[in-house]
Amino acid sequence: MSIADISPSGRVARVARVKEDKLSPLVTLYIFCVVIPIYFYVGPLYLNTLRAMLLILVVPLWARLLMGHFGRVIATDWLLLLYFLWTIPALWVNNPDQVVQQSGSTGAEFLGGYLVGRAYVRSKGAFLTLCRQLSLIVLLLLPFGLVEARTADPIIPDLIRRLPGVFSVPDVDIPGRMGLNRVQNSFNHPIHYGLFCSVVFSLNFIALNGKIGTAWRWISSALIGMGCFLALSSGALLALLLQLGLITWAFVLHKVEKRWWILLGLFVLAYITVDLLSNRTPIRVFLSYATFSAHTAYWRSLIFEYGFQNALDNPLFGIGLNDWERPDWMYGDSMDNFWLVVAVRFGFPAAIFLIAGYLYALFKVMFRDLDSDPDLWKIRRAWVFSFVGLTFTLCTVHVWANIYSFVFFIFAAGIWLMDVKPKDDDERTAEADRDTGTSLPYSRFAHVSRQDRQLKRG
Repeated sequence: MSIADISPSGRVARVARVKEDKLSPLVTLYIFCVVIPIYFYVGPLYLNTLRAMLLILVVPLWARLLMGHFGRVIATDWLLLLYFLWTIPALWVNNPDQVVQQSGSTGAEFLGGYLVGRAYVRSKGAFLTLCRQLSLIVLLLLPFGLVEARTADPIIPDLIRRLPGVFSVPDVDIPGRMGLNRVQNSFNHPIHYGLFCSVVFSLNFIALNGKIGTAWRWISSALIGMGCFLALSSGALLALLLQLGLITWAFVLHKVEKRWWILLGLFVLAYITVDLLSNRTPIRVFLSYATFSAHTAYWRSLIFEYGFQNALDNPLFGIGLNDWERPDWMYGDSMDNFWLVVAVRFGFPAAIFLIAGYLYALFKVMFRDLDSDPDLWKIRRAWVFSFVGLTFTLCTVHVWANIYSFVFFIFAAGIWLMDVKPKDDDERTAEADRDTGTSLPYSRFAHVSRQDRQLKRG
């Protein structure tokens, strides 16, 4: 500890740093509400614990964000707000009787989840604690998933429904695959459970590298991958496989400085090659490899084709919550593409606001130079890998309710990386000395790095 640390201003700065590094109990409560789906009535309103919590938080958190309490206001903040605001007239034009209910509930889930992550995950310490909590939750859910894979009974929702006055998510009756039942666990759909596990995978394997034991990191990551597999969702498995591919690419080519530009070039070359040689579009070829069966791939390509036509026919405000137009023989009304659903429901402006805000933050974090700080470098890689996988997966699945909120919560939980100042070797050494108390408070060498002190001793 140096003289600066024992001065009044130094003590205040140290207390502020320790407070910022701790994960807020509100984040823990938020995650609990995401994972434990408890629904109830408040008069005529049908709410769940997550929505009720976010309805209380969204306005004060947004006001504090604009006042600069959570760092500078960035373009993503405004673009996501514009996306939400655009949904209101889109609903007014198409479903005037549902504007208040839908904009209130969806706005709370979307903006509320984003604001909780933006406000309360703003440092390395808080982010790593979040990674530990999420990993633990996935591991705690795994035994329930293993039972459900054999019995088809989601245990947690069944237990909640036995409590008086509350409800939970319905059991999803979906045909199994590979001799197993598809596991929804405590979520609305197996896809949502799989996505939740897939997002946590890189956060555990990469961000916690060096923070937990190596053997346990590999074992726990394998168990998280098992949870993802139990959903038997091609979208969730795609996210996991993409992350594994990126991790392998980074490991094999770790000495190649331009490895990511090489990978991007290979993707572009593959797209052009498929477009020239195949009698199908590259999108249809991609879907054929991103699904469990040729039938599913063909069906999703039809959904994209007719869904996009719906968006073209209603470009400004979309079709709202109304059913989309398609041939009579396309009996299902689901649209397995999150980005497409936004354009179809609320128009192209809403989709542009959302995608632009999403990509702005993703690319800003992706291209930051954090090489001088290994901890931040690993956190950034984990967060980016998770969202590269998730971005592609959202092209093949739709998300709603709790997992919709969680996606934008964990997205906002990485935005602090845009502005964090990476520490060099001397700063990290001084920080470690302060935390462990190894340096002397009045030493004339308190400002000197550990390496220099060792040289002086020598």
